[in-house]
Amino acid sequence: MAMLLQLTTFLQQYVYEKGHEKPKAPDALRIGILSTAMINSAAIIRPAMSHGGVIISAIASRNLKQAQDHARKYGIPKAYGSYDELLNEPGIDAVYISLPNGMHGMWTKKSLQAGKHVLLEKPFTANADEAREIVRLAVEKNLVLVEAFHWQFHPAAHAVKALIDSGKYGQVLRTYARMTSPTGSIPRSDIRWKYALAGGSLMDMTYVISSTRYYLNAGTPREVAEAKARASRDDPRVDEAMEATLRFDLNGRMVESKIYSDMDRANVLGVIPRVWETPSIEIETEHAVIYFYNFMMPHLYHYIQIHDKRTGQTRTEKHYSGGPQWGQRGEAWWSTYRYQLEAFVDQVRGREPPHWVTLESSIAQMETIDAIYEKSGLGKRLPTPENVDPPRV
Repeated sequence: MAMLLQLTTFLQQYVYEKGHEKPKAPDALRIGILSTAMINSAAIIRPAMSHGGVIISAIASRNLKQAQDHARKYGIPKAYGSYDELLNEPGIDAVYISLPNGMHGMWTKKSLQAGKHVLLEKPFTANADEAREIVRLAVEKNLVLVEAFHWQFHPAAHAVKALIDSGKYGQVLRTYARMTSPTGSIPRSDIRWKYALAGGSLMDMTYVISSTRYYLNAGTPREVAEAKARASRDDPRVDEAMEATLRFDLNGRMVESKIYSDMDRANVLGVIPRVWETPSIEIETEHAVIYFYNFMMPHLYHYIQIHDKRTGQTRTEKHYSGGPQWGQRGEAWWSTYRYQLEAFVDQVRGREPPHWVTLESSIAQMETIDAIYEKSGLGKRLPTPENVDPPRV
């Protein structure tokens, strides 16, 4: 289902952004893209069209023709046949990095050393050691570095957070987050299946941890009580699915959270893909059960269902704009990525963004991922070795 959501977002943004192009300001932030990954269109290229303060000025690939093809397709002025060439371009203020997971750490370091702000695709790095290293460098260089958890920037995410934080329904008792993709929907040649590129379902579907931690206002869990990986048939080091039980200490009160990620979810009766299983989270509090359906791509469709345990009544909410953090800013047609870009530009320009993913949170995210992998017996992911020839994206 995750792949289908991504493809639908490409269509949604093509339709909406094409009709809302903005003239570019003379001092617009000039962003370069490291890689020609499929996600680029939805994550940065289309959102930039409706932002007058952003210009996508260059794209780089290890394959020059591939970079040139993408530049021509999306109207990007410059194409480079190496990432270093793009980073050496003085006219670029920031970079968006959508390289394979195992390459995030190295190229973020190089980008920061080149004086560029960085919008870094999730997962932040291969592991927490790398995360701490790039955070230290960003702080030292006084540059913006943020993990691209786009869903957290959407008004629907903030509406759910406000419900929980209001205290109206009491304290959180438990959570359950799920993200799956139907069997066969992610080709076995995809980078998500490659151990050398820090692949695996938990790395790709790390949203289940992000949503859990966000709604609990939590860092790392006190313990990973259980973690069970279902190994890929092609490489037993790679998890095609992961189930885990996390226990968080919230001011002396233990909350149990379950997560489930699956890149090869079995069909119902062997034939019916579970297309209805969008990334979702259930949060039970003392007085309510709150269910956020499709938290990852709420701009396409979502609902927030609140069942009040005291009255037995259930109501449903939807939020596409405004809300407790954005107020009058934003449009109902903005995608999660467009909201994220708005916040990124605010931060780079020295303005207070309505929402932000802190560096401390990204370190805690990777520490949690490491702990789950270790508990499962697979061991934490490692950066891509220098002797591995990665895809020429």
